[in-house]
Amino acid sequence: MKILKAEIEDLQEIYRLQKEAFIIEAKIHNNYSIQPLTQTFEEVKKEFGNAIALKAVNEDGKIVGSVRGITDNSTLYIGKLMVHPDFQNRGIGKKLLSSIEDMFPGFRYELFTSTKSDKNLAIYIKNGYREFKRESSPVGVDFVYLSKNAK
Repeated sequence: MKILKAEIEDLQEIYRLQKEAFIIEAKIHNNYSIQPLTQTFEEVKKEFGNAIALKAVNEDGKIVGSVRGITDNSTLYIGKLMVHPDFQNRGIGKKLLSSIEDMFPGFRYELFTSTKSDKNLAIYIKNGYREFKRESSPVGVDFVYLSKNAK
């Protein structure tokens, strides 16, 4: 498994991966209108232009995971951390998270997930993230925001 910087040529595959990975979140909430599922390819392309994106590539060259980050001052906002359902529970998400953090030493790291995403919350807390707020979204999903101080 290799973690590499994602390139514009990877976007179509990452977009497909996003739909496959976030369907699990939609099922947890019985809500298929969550942003990662409704986001268009054009929106992903625009987001990619403003973000750093990493990809996890397996030995067959298939993208099986990805993460995006955007910086603002000294904070790295981490989002769209995803792993293909067939490759989950193998440490790929943890490796992606650690890799994007390593690219921004000295930064504060911030991310969010659903309050019902127990697996995600466990990974983030195990990796040093702490909750600092909760918020409801217009589509009826409650989010927990977590942060971690610089490495």
